[in-house]
Amino acid sequence: MKLVRHGESGAEKPGLLDSEGTIRDLSGIVPDIHPATLAPETLQRLAAIAPASLPAVPAGTRLGPCVGGTGKMVCIGLNYHDHAAEAGKAVPTEPMIFMKATSAIVGPNDDALVPRGAQRMDLEVELGVVIGSPAKYVAEADAHAYVAGYCLINDLSERNFQSRREGQFTKGKSCDTFGPVGPWLATPDELGDVHQLRMFSEVDGVTFQNGSTADMVFKVPFLISYLSQFFTLQPGDIIATGTPAGVGMGKKPPQFLRAGQTIRIGIDGLGEQRQTLIADQ
Repeated sequence: MKLVRHGESGAEKPGLLDSEGTIRDLSGIVPDIHPATLAPETLQRLAAIAPASLPAVPAGTRLGPCVGGTGKMVCIGLNYHDHAAEAGKAVPTEPMIFMKATSAIVGPNDDALVPRGAQRMDLEVELGVVIGSPAKYVAEADAHAYVAGYCLINDLSERNFQSRREGQFTKGKSCDTFGPVGPWLATPDELGDVHQLRMFSEVDGVTFQNGSTADMVFKVPFLISYLSQFFTLQPGDIIATGTPAGVGMGKKPPQFLRAGQTIRIGIDGLGEQRQTLIADQ
């Protein structure tokens, strides 16, 4: 099942994507795709609905972030062997964790803002894990039971804010629009092995990243278990699991983003995103 949220920003409605690619409206069934909807029993109820019995949403309707009400977005740094190598860093012995402010979350095809003073804006295609049940002190072997689904994330960054202005990564990762999420939330049965998914990013049609989730250092079950030892993962929380090599920072010379450019990213089974970069006023 592929769940979406459609409509204007701040007024999104729940929906699902049928086998023909048509969005079907779920407003008469659930109020939103949000933490309460992600409970296993609710997802089972939605999966039992015949999509053709639901109203079709007009083609071209905006897609919002595929999950609403996210309490925290937890990001994992240097979680791909090849990305650590291009950054000139050793592979971490434990996951490197930072937070992205939830105010950065936007729809998959919304414009991305280039912040005032930005000098080194960059992109990162990432596999997102959406939590469906409260997870605290979870064993790695049980971790999959806490996953509502997976989604595509662009972990946009301003490297100058992130690394050259002291402190933690948060301010370089949390600018407005720096967290496009979606287009859809795919339940685990849609994907098969999430550690064998091709992923890519491009800017103005030129390939930047061409990788695979197979290169992850710390796999999804370990990440869920690890994070749950420090804080409870709540329904609707998102884990951004890291990015492969090919980001602008890793180019020789570096190639950072600027207003007027267009980004396209994608992961097998999770669709694609497209953002146009515009200067923040």
